[in-house]
Amino acid sequence: MANYTNEIEKRRTFAIISHPDAGKTTLTEKLLLYGGAINLAGSVKGKKTAKHAVSDWMEIEKQRGISVTSSVMQFNYDGYCINILDTPGHQDFSEDTYRTLMAADSAVMVIDASKGVEAQTKKLFKVCTMRGIPIFTFINKMDREANDTYELLDEIENVLGIQTCPVNWPIGCGKNFKGVYDRNTNTITKFTAANNGQKAVDTVEVELGSSELDSLIGTELHEKLSEEIELLDGASSEFDLEKVRAGKLTPVFFGSALTNFGVETFLQHFLDMTTSPLPRNAKDAEVDPLKDDFSAFVFKIQANMNKAHRDRIAFMRICSGRFEAGMEVNHVQGGKKMKLSQPQQMMAQERKIVEEAYAGDIIGVFDPGIFSIGDTICMPNMKIEYEGIPTFAPEHFAKVRQVDTMKRKQFIKGISQIAQEGAIQIFQEFNTGMEEIIVGVVGVLQFDVLKFRLESEYGVDIRLETLPYEHIRWIVSKDTDVAGLSVTSDTKKIKDLKDNPLLIFTHSWSINTVLDRNKGLELSEFGTAE
Repeated sequence: MANYTNEIEKRRTFAIISHPDAGKTTLTEKLLLYGGAINLAGSVKGKKTAKHAVSDWMEIEKQRGISVTSSVMQFNYDGYCINILDTPGHQDFSEDTYRTLMAADSAVMVIDASKGVEAQTKKLFKVCTMRGIPIFTFINKMDREANDTYELLDEIENVLGIQTCPVNWPIGCGKNFKGVYDRNTNTITKFTAANNGQKAVDTVEVELGSSELDSLIGTELHEKLSEEIELLDGASSEFDLEKVRAGKLTPVFFGSALTNFGVETFLQHFLDMTTSPLPRNAKDAEVDPLKDDFSAFVFKIQANMNKAHRDRIAFMRICSGRFEAGMEVNHVQGGKKMKLSQPQQMMAQERKIVEEAYAGDIIGVFDPGIFSIGDTICMPNMKIEYEGIPTFAPEHFAKVRQVDTMKRKQFIKGISQIAQEGAIQIFQEFNTGMEEIIVGVVGVLQFDVLKFRLESEYGVDIRLETLPYEHIRWIVSKDTDVAGLSVTSDTKKIKDLKDNPLLIFTHSWSINTVLDRNKGLELSEFGTAE
């Protein structure tokens, strides 16, 4: 039991969130670099090096230089076992990010020093605060021209409504960026970029006020830094670990992920401040990671991570206990006992079979089509069910047809599998089968990803005809005569893959009109997936 407890206590599981292009995937790469998980970090943009980012494994990500799906990576550093969840920054893929945050114990928020708090950062921050998870801020790209440092902190506090406490402080920015000052040790760490940031860098430490510092950063920057630190010590919030862990205070770090400035410093402080996996709420119970037997929930499903095998992987966050390969578990929603097939841990698309894993770890298992997002897996002697994961109402709709009617089978298989991942939702005309398929997405870029993936993974070309609908409602009352409903001209009757009837509307005012015309009709937006 002691070994079991020790393994769980050294786990740290966190998600990295940001607005697109703030440097989130680059920071992930550098954390892996310091953890020894990779020897050469790839560039997301692919300008300085032919390597692609390890966490961007999907072909469309490599072509566009953006992340469109969350990826999972595990590495060891300084006695800790770290699980990183790298999420898409683009708002059109935010649903994947929201689900991934359900599997994280804390979040690292990456902010571009020249742009400050951006729109998508606000949305993702809200999800973190709703869950009350600790948030750590890394202000990135200090090697470029940046906004005033105090203004960046004010913006975080005013726009996001969370107190800030700088752990270190930048010395200059852009071409004059010399390194960071550590407020705990009162020392300067001067960094030098090496190999375009592909290799770990050496550091030199000198105390503030030392004559050596004048020769390292220049007298002018030394004087400015001394003034800023004096002002900071008097004006900034005091560090309070309890507030950090409650999600009410964010420690702030400055650096440049691309050139490795401040990355290892951040990692070391972060690991000291975060906790091992905490108890999780299930329906009617709180599950203790240390005391309870193995339990987990599915937060992500991904098809075709390995094109050679055409496989489908269900990602599970282990919430309690110890997992052993070959053990018999209970799939709560499926109502049956089973063995989890081919349990593995990931480094993006690279994977290794695991014999054991512990609370806090993320494992992927082969899914023959039985798992859904939000499902609970636990030991047969346990009676728990974790709370469901929110399903977001799609805001964009399109009719989808395959170009080659001879490829109908591949088309149905491909679109169904991609829908089970949760990135798209599939609907049909109310009185038809799969002849007419309507796809709903949260963001329009998902249509591009769907088209790309059907072609590259399933060999199917499609035509997309966008539809004018923007609002969707689920018909709650089971005995409703859907065919007999009186609806407006901009309303369409559809059903989902489970034959649940829905209505989609072009205008929001039509929703109330339809409710007025059909007394007793109950409509709701998509809620929690059960």
